[in-house]
Amino acid sequence: MPGDSERERYERLKREIARHDRLYFVEARPEISDRDYDRLVEELKVLEAAHPDWVTPDSPSQRVGGEPIADFETVEHRVPMLSIENTYAEEGLREWDERVRKLLESVPPSYVAEPKVDGVAIALHYEGGLFARGATRGDGRRGDDVTANLRTVRAIPLRLDPPDGEPLPPLLEVRGELFMPFGEFARMNEERRAGGLDPFMNPRNSTSGMLKHKDPKVVARCRLSFLAHSVGATEGLPVRAHAQLLAFLRGAGMPTVPLAACRDVEAVATHIRDFEKVRATLGYATDGVVVKVDDFRQRERCGETSKAPRWVIAYKYEAEQAATRLRDVRLQIGKSGAVTPVAILDPVPLSGTTVSRASLHNFSEIARKDIRIGDCVVIQKRGEIIPYVVRAIPEERTGAEQPIVPPTTCPRCGTPLVRAEGEVALRCPSPDCAGRLVERLKFWGGRRQMDIQGLGEKIVEQLVAAELVTDIPDLYALTAESLVSLERMGELAAANLLGGIAASRGRGLARLLAGLAVPHVGHKVAELLAERFGDLAAIEGASVEELTAIPGVGEKIARSLGEWLRSERGKALLAGLRAAGVKTTADRPGAPTGPLAGKTFVITGTLTKMSRAEAHERIRALGGRPGDSLTRKTSYLVVGADPGGKVEKAREFGVAVLPEDEFCRMIDSPPPAA
Repeated sequence: MPGDSERERYERLKREIARHDRLYFVEARPEISDRDYDRLVEELKVLEAAHPDWVTPDSPSQRVGGEPIADFETVEHRVPMLSIENTYAEEGLREWDERVRKLLESVPPSYVAEPKVDGVAIALHYEGGLFARGATRGDGRRGDDVTANLRTVRAIPLRLDPPDGEPLPPLLEVRGELFMPFGEFARMNEERRAGGLDPFMNPRNSTSGMLKHKDPKVVARCRLSFLAHSVGATEGLPVRAHAQLLAFLRGAGMPTVPLAACRDVEAVATHIRDFEKVRATLGYATDGVVVKVDDFRQRERCGETSKAPRWVIAYKYEAEQAATRLRDVRLQIGKSGAVTPVAILDPVPLSGTTVSRASLHNFSEIARKDIRIGDCVVIQKRGEIIPYVVRAIPEERTGAEQPIVPPTTCPRCGTPLVRAEGEVALRCPSPDCAGRLVERLKFWGGRRQMDIQGLGEKIVEQLVAAELVTDIPDLYALTAESLVSLERMGELAAANLLGGIAASRGRGLARLLAGLAVPHVGHKVAELLAERFGDLAAIEGASVEELTAIPGVGEKIARSLGEWLRSERGKALLAGLRAAGVKTTADRPGAPTGPLAGKTFVITGTLTKMSRAEAHERIRALGGRPGDSLTRKTSYLVVGADPGGKVEKAREFGVAVLPEDEFCRMIDSPPPAA
């Protein structure tokens, strides 16, 4: 039996290490060196090796370890991680302020501003104060479970510990940005160069790559950091404003973004100008300032669209620009046949990466800007991600520059190009074009569609060139014998690719619909269709009226889908996929059933008898559908405490208004199913 003094030393070590983590990441005033910190952790591990029954999930020793991850599981966000509206000018900021004031009527808004960290958005779930799960943003509704890797990040506390014994919410989802500090980025690149490896291109991509690494021990060696900026699903959170929220999180040991309180939009504009002068000194990448309404009740009155809340906006700083020489133009064929000109440039550093290719948009834009081969051109990154050519520099011309002539035939198949009325893009109309096929196959195998591991661009090009694949269903007829004839395709690589193709058969209806690349049918619409109909055959037989009855599916989408399904190519493709054994049903086949089937509920205000997430779960369990925004197709508006302007809007739309008590009676004793 160990002595009490040894156990007491162990508990003191845990508290001391947690205190040093807090001093370093939350309060920015470390007391000891990294070496002394490591000695404390090593002493802790020695005690745990002698007494393994003492180890708990929140022990600092649990940050590093565990077996490599086979596959990342997909998890659904209880509260969607929506995007944020952007502006690049103070005029846009003031227009947003006017919209907010109009929504709030006579109540003046209070604002807070925080750095827009250029990292990877993640959600951290705490249950009873203990870190239970971490997920990526993904598509906003579903992300990857990366808990094992996030546990290695010292900036993420394994246990929240608010001061003065303040109670913690039983469920708390903290959202923020995972990032690689500039110093760590430089250190890792030095190590990679010393080891003969190529350096990482920029901190954000490095962070994203590390987050999805299959071995947590490798992630642990990379000192990623984290700053919280908001919360998602919570229960019993004792705050009513954003500034209070961040103070609460900091008090519990969570590092948060620095916050500035701004009395009005003019104060916000001043802060944005001041912050631009100092953001380079922060030690991590930022690309703007996020401005939010501070008061949560005011946020509720502002509401949100299907894509973004109305109470927040991101002011993005103008992207860095660079000048370089345009050496050539190459033509890129899209899956819809659009021919896109791509600039081939002298390599130039820009916003942390080396750029050698950039978008020229289309030939009408080239003519408008008078861009020529051989020009010195200015390039920048849209949103600091996608490089494009801004303009030429005519004064640098020597007379040797050549005009860029739009093509008349497809560079891949030679078919005469067409331009539809009202469009600027040139398109190859041939459904048999090899260039279009390559892009369709790449898209079908993409991570958000059928997620076929090993189906990269080079492999796709070889499959098409060798005529092993002439359309998507041919992928499912490939054999090891046919694959090993390809360049750099050994038996192991062939087996891995065939395994990825086989696994894609079971991805389900939503991913299949998204992978078909039907015009106007994206991932969200595909999910709505799969949820409503449950079976591809039911969608094929649906009328335009039945399709448009789904909130989020308009007439344009319905007609585009119907035309594609009735086309000869569409019929042949789906018949081929069925013959190949590709799953054409949703995970929960059939239309929703239950007493609330066909009903859509939107909640406004604060519910007192349950959390909003619990209400959504109850609605789904009874066959109904929780909605994000109020429309004329909404069945009921559920009204809690401190409702916003949605109540008046519901009356204007003729939507039934349900007080919380009536809603509770409805879900406790629902009417019989129709």
